[in-house]
Amino acid sequence: MRQTGSLIRRLVLATLAATTLTAARAQDVTPADLYGPLFEAIQTGKVFPDGKTFVDAVPRRPVAEIMADYARDRPQGATALRAFVEARFIIPGDTPVPDGAQVAQGLPLKAHIAALWPVLTRPALEPVEGSSALALPSPYVVPGGRFREIYYWDTYFTMLGLKADGQDALVESMLENFEALITEHGHIPNGARTYYLSRSQPPFFALMVGLSERKDAVSRRTQLAAMQGEYAFWMKGAECVAATGACDHVVRMPDGALLNRYWDARDTPRDESWAEDVATASEAEGRPAAEVYRDLRSGAESGWDFSSRWFDDPQDIATLHTTEIVPVDLNSLLWTLERTIAAHCRALAERACVRDFDHRAGARKRAMNRYLWNASERRFGDWDRRTGRMTSSVSAAGLYPLFTGWANRSQARDTARQTEAVLIAPGGLRTTALTTGQQWDAPNGWAPLQWVAISGLDRYGHRATAETIGTRWLGTVDRVYRETGKMLEKYDVEQQRPGGGGEYPLQDGFGWTNGVTRVLLDRYPDVVSETAPTMP
Repeated sequence: MRQTGSLIRRLVLATLAATTLTAARAQDVTPADLYGPLFEAIQTGKVFPDGKTFVDAVPRRPVAEIMADYARDRPQGATALRAFVEARFIIPGDTPVPDGAQVAQGLPLKAHIAALWPVLTRPALEPVEGSSALALPSPYVVPGGRFREIYYWDTYFTMLGLKADGQDALVESMLENFEALITEHGHIPNGARTYYLSRSQPPFFALMVGLSERKDAVSRRTQLAAMQGEYAFWMKGAECVAATGACDHVVRMPDGALLNRYWDARDTPRDESWAEDVATASEAEGRPAAEVYRDLRSGAESGWDFSSRWFDDPQDIATLHTTEIVPVDLNSLLWTLERTIAAHCRALAERACVRDFDHRAGARKRAMNRYLWNASERRFGDWDRRTGRMTSSVSAAGLYPLFTGWANRSQARDTARQTEAVLIAPGGLRTTALTTGQQWDAPNGWAPLQWVAISGLDRYGHRATAETIGTRWLGTVDRVYRETGKMLEKYDVEQQRPGGGGEYPLQDGFGWTNGVTRVLLDRYPDVVSETAPTMP
């Protein structure tokens, strides 16, 4: 009786939340909040193979009516629950191709990428009540597959390819979407869904601004306001950080300097991976579940979800401690944000802003050199708050100081040597040196990290190493394309085949692979044959 009473109370609370939704900001409410016990029953029972399916579903009726139906009918078991949901929601599919669209087959690789842009482009969006989608005022490109919305850091690498293909208008419209998200929500979320609002992703917005053709004073002021808004989101914790502690995204280092970490504002299972997170927390002996959930969510904010980079035991995800790590990639990107804000202020003759952000960038660079560079091992890496030293993880994240340009020549030379010795594989750049079954570890290679490495190494004159990575990566992508007809989310760079691991099946589409491959085809034009492949 106690359990029944508890369920009834939760149903009443969920129904009340639904009826008052229009009086509150709908975007602040995730599907877990909104659908309460219905959501939990669906995710616990694994009604859909992918936990993201239900949270992306669009209700056919008002939320309050759906919850009243659930309180009345109380469907039991996966079959009954699925029938209940399908009668009341539009269930999304996993195809990257919208209804009625066709992807031409048998095209050369560059032409295939050009043909994919309209397939992956979506119109401006005004979501219906009860949907998890966020409003977007302009057209945008999605990655593909289960990733049906615009994603933050994916978009920068997609933009590279769009620029190469002359799609400047689409680049600008996606920038407009991100400016709108910052205005509406105070930051760019992980993706344009309510359940992603509690976190962001690696802050590439300043680099996206660098791709914009809008250079007039009005546009610069709009861009500056958006960048300052994003910066305020990442630095909000500076107001509450203790002398040697951490608050929100901000960490005070032992010498008093401020650096940043990944941090999700919630400490519950992720809506889109609820069952997986509950299982991981149950295996984390001696740790509060909320702590594990926060670290899982923060690992998702990093984009590296998941990697031994965040683990105490490289083979055990339950040992992750993302929020205790000060990452080299995040801080490198925030240095770029500070520098770009200063540059915009300089162009607009805002001298106090220039002084402020030049000072902030200088202080961050000094702190990164102290804590994120290991002089004895001659490498960049992440710093662990618990141990007071850099972690042992050797990863592609160590190339971000070259990519963003704050490394010195000696550091860049040592990084190039380590990359050649440890990270370069037959098919491109390894993500880490360890094979764990996690998707952000060996043997997988990812398009964004290839570009970070190639661009960074090339910036410091290590062009041969950059070319080795670029040409091997192109060879892998082309080989898999000729075998499958697809552009994939990730690749096995050891065997030059489709990648694996992670929480979900391999996705095709695929936004950032298209973007990076397209720009590399121009950089290394003699690697891939222009002849059309024979499709399987």
